[in-house]
Amino acid sequence: MRKVKSMSTDVIEKIKLLPPDKQKEVENFINDLFSKYKSELQNKDNSAAEVRRTNMGWAKGQIWMADDFNETPEDFKEYL
Repeated sequence: MRKVKSMSTDVIEKIKLLPPDKQKEVENFINDLFSKYKSELQNKDNSAAEVRRTNMGWAKGQIWMADDFNETPEDFKEYL
C-alpha cells in the first residue's frame, strides 16, 4: 500500500510531464470535481460540527471541584 504523500508526488510529476494544454484539462477536471462535490464536503464538515454541538454539556452538573482546590495540601507544604 502506497502512502498518500508519495502518491500525490507521483501524480504531480506525471502532470508536469503533460503538455500545457493537457495540464489545463487536468486542472479543469479537478475544478469540476471540486465544484460537484463541494457541497457534499461542506455537509460532511457541518454534520461533524453538529455532532460536537449536540454533545456539548452532556456532563453538566456531574462534575464538581472542591472549594479548596487551589490550596496546597498540608502534607505538601514542607516541600514548597
